Amino acid sequence: SRVLLIKGDRRKAQPARVEREHRAGRERECVGLIRVRILVLWCSCLRELAWVRIWKMVDQYALGLILASVLGFVVLYNLMAKKNRIRVSSEARTEGVQTVITTTNGECRSIEGDVDVIIVGAGVAGSALAHTLGKDGRKVHVIERDLSEPDRIVGELLQPGGYLKLVELGLQDSVEDIDAQRVFGYALFKDGKNTRLSYPLEKFHSDVSGRSFHNGRFIQRMREKAASLPNIRLEQGTVTSLLEENGTIKGVQYKTKDGKELAAHAPLTIVCDGCFSNLRRSLCNPQVDVPSSFVGLVLENCELPYANHGHVVLADPSPILFYPISSTEVRCLVDVPGQKVPSISNGEMAKYLKTMVAPQVPPEIYDSFVAAVDRGNIRTMPNRSMPAAPQPTPGALLMGDAFNMRHPLTGGGMTVALSDIVVLRDLLRPLRDLNDAPTLCKYLESFYTLRKPVASTINTLAGALYKVFCASPDRARNEMRQACFDYLSLGGVFSTGPVSLLSGLNPRPLSLVLHFFAVAVYGVGRLLVPFPSPSRMWIGARLISGASAIIFPIIKAEGVRQMFFPATVPAYYRAPPVNCQARSLKPDALKGL
Repeated sequence: SRVLLIKGDRRKAQPARVEREHRAGRERECVGLIRVRILVLWCSCLRELAWVRIWKMVDQYALGLILASVLGFVVLYNLMAKKNRIRVSSEARTEGVQTVITTTNGECRSIEGDVDVIIVGAGVAGSALAHTLGKDGRKVHVIERDLSEPDRIVGELLQPGGYLKLVELGLQDSVEDIDAQRVFGYALFKDGKNTRLSYPLEKFHSDVSGRSFHNGRFIQRMREKAASLPNIRLEQGTVTSLLEENGTIKGVQYKTKDGKELAAHAPLTIVCDGCFSNLRRSLCNPQVDVPSSFVGLVLENCELPYANHGHVVLADPSPILFYPISSTEVRCLVDVPGQKVPSISNGEMAKYLKTMVAPQVPPEIYDSFVAAVDRGNIRTMPNRSMPAAPQPTPGALLMGDAFNMRHPLTGGGMTVALSDIVVLRDLLRPLRDLNDAPTLCKYLESFYTLRKPVASTINTLAGALYKVFCASPDRARNEMRQACFDYLSLGGVFSTGPVSLLSGLNPRPLSLVLHFFAVAVYGVGRLLVPFPSPSRMWIGARLISGASAIIFPIIKAEGVRQMFFPATVPAYYRAPPVNCQARSLKPDALKGL
């Protein structure tokens, strides 16, 4: 019975145990479900956070992608527009050259008048420009104050870069039959030492070199070539004023050789009346500086130390130049700082040249120099410097020394003038109707930008080199002067680089700045080696500061943007105006021609 009782209790207890196990299983399932739900919720939260981050990243990348796309589109559009403008300009110029309006004599004539262009002045710039425009078929009226052969002491050395421009204009025979001398480089003299600097002409034709000559003979040859064209009228007269109507220049008022007052009219008037221009104030804001004067002599039957080379003596207080101007004559130019020079009439000039200058010239030249002083044919001329500051005026344009001047130490004036003529010729070639003065003026604003690489390089080099070559009581400036002489004496790229800039063969402003500061750094290195004392370090710092003070004001006057980044100037890409390009004439108009 006890066994049965135990079995009965077990039977009664078994359902309770099963129920407890079942309840525990349900609890475990609930806990598991809760854990699963918590895990799912956690994963969901993580997923949401991940999506938020992803969306943020997507938003950022999308924004960046949108901005990059817009920027890329703008750049691509500008490039396409630039290429299109250049293509249109090129096609227009080609079409303009090929569809010249001609008369029975082969002359290009203005639709509304008898003259296309009036040129004031027939010097280097004026006569070369007249011949160039005449060859393109334009009818040109040149008015020159004095058509007799000029007798000047400057404008006698044409750099190789200028000769190349002369060839490009078809005027290379202007240096023939005038006893012009070929120039192959320079020789520098300082404190009894000398070094020769040759032009880098290896890549050019054998005929390419510098040329030195009598300025008057050269000008007369170009005048003859210009006058030989039937559509060019060369007249002697003095232009007294520009004729203006409603803000547009319509021509000039001038006095003939016989004293008659006349007026000449043309759609375009180009003023090339030289450094003493009396018309430039109407067309620009001139800021003329006169840092020094040249005293000119002619040495006869003088043998220079280096044949067919220009000679630069780094004298005290400023440089002395020697170069051949004929087979028997050598030009000497003595730079006298300041605007006042010793009097020639009372003998002060002769005394100054014999006592101050003669002892510093090379021994080979001394006797010829003294003999030239004794002959007494001494002349002076102020050295003027004037950065280009144009005021675009409808119907008129400035060229040559009337527009832009630099110190004549480097002989770069004619190179700049001839280069400007090439630029202007290429701009005017597609235009056959010049009567829309405002539109033409807007188009020719590109001239001021396109000329900058050549003009600004030569202008900056001339101004900077003159200041470096002048003696100074400041030790830092004298160290810069000595460093320049030693740097050029190193040869190789240290001489060919600066000389290629000087010669106009490599008109790159950035190269000029690099070489200029390379000279300054070279000077500092000479001071600090082998023992850099505090005083030498101070002089080196002043040398760098002085170099910056020399070149940066010149660059600022030339225009940093136009000089180094001309392609960023809108006028750089200006295409010829459609209404000024070549067009066919009506039969009635042709009858009038």
